[in-house]
Amino acid sequence: MRLDAKAILGVAVTVFLLWYIQRGVPFADVWANIGDARWDLFLASVAVATFGFLIRALRWHVLLRPVLPKSSLRNRFAAVNIGFMANNLLPARIGEFARAYTLSRIEPVRMTAALGSLVVERLLDALVLLGLLLAAMASPAFPDAADLGGGLLATAVGVAAVAVPALMLLLLALIAFPRRTVRLAERVAARLPVGYDRPVVAALEAFLDSLGVLRSPRLFALALLWSVGFWLWHGLSFWLAMLAFDIEAGLVAAYFTEAVVGFGVAVPAAPGFFGTFHASAGWALSVFGVPDARALAFAYGYHLGGFIPVTAIGLYYAGRLALSLEDMRASEERVETAVRLERTGSRRA
Repeated sequence: MRLDAKAILGVAVTVFLLWYIQRGVPFADVWANIGDARWDLFLASVAVATFGFLIRALRWHVLLRPVLPKSSLRNRFAAVNIGFMANNLLPARIGEFARAYTLSRIEPVRMTAALGSLVVERLLDALVLLGLLLAAMASPAFPDAADLGGGLLATAVGVAAVAVPALMLLLLALIAFPRRTVRLAERVAARLPVGYDRPVVAALEAFLDSLGVLRSPRLFALALLWSVGFWLWHGLSFWLAMLAFDIEAGLVAAYFTEAVVGFGVAVPAAPGFFGTFHASAGWALSVFGVPDARALAFAYGYHLGGFIPVTAIGLYYAGRLALSLEDMRASEERVETAVRLERTGSRRA
């Protein structure tokens, strides 16, 4: 497997985080907590999390409607699982490109338009997760002893307070001044490290194709409702897994952990979110006073419980569609090529 700068950085982050969270915590204690888990609740958690990929496929229909009014649920479900499988097995977070590429192979939709719908999806996810994070922290069930005056928790609050209006401003700017916003992004992206600039501009260019969701109050409300429903459903899998590992911190802790993990896995890491998931989950549960060994048992167990089914389903559908891992690895370049070709064509026109 070819390793570029992004892949090397991701592996380094994963190794460091796994070392960091495990230091001072005997793995024998973690393993003992895993062995004491209630497997009926754990399997229920896995089932809820896996069913969430069907909800993602259902929501995607709404996001695709401006560019693909009719599409097969089975095809969307296949593309969703293939995308997450690619994230689990390949470096550099290639899954969104693989998902867009896969859908364009099996549905009459341009790769750029499919990618644009996923950019909208990620923005909605970020807004919902920020809302869950703030709602959990405002809940009476949130620990009073949590240090809101400094440290990581205060940083999380500050990031949330800045990110919510920033995301909304980005949405408004792309709706009102789409081409100017992309040109500004090109200038900003030019200052990013090599390898990170192209995906930023490509995503924004593709995003323009799917602005119909945001321009339509009905579609936007429907997409937002689906996003809220998905994350509320997905949070139940966290809660069930916490109960499986004898963590009785309640639903507020589950949704807080879900939100923290949702943002934590955005940090570059090795394939499969190893390290970032575990560090995020461990820190979130520590806010509720969960012992380190138990929190790590939950993190390892829940992560693998989510990793295995979607990877297996994704590989199954990739095999059915004659798509190889090399196809997935090349999907980013193919989508970016499609973006450049469309931009060249539109400028000539």
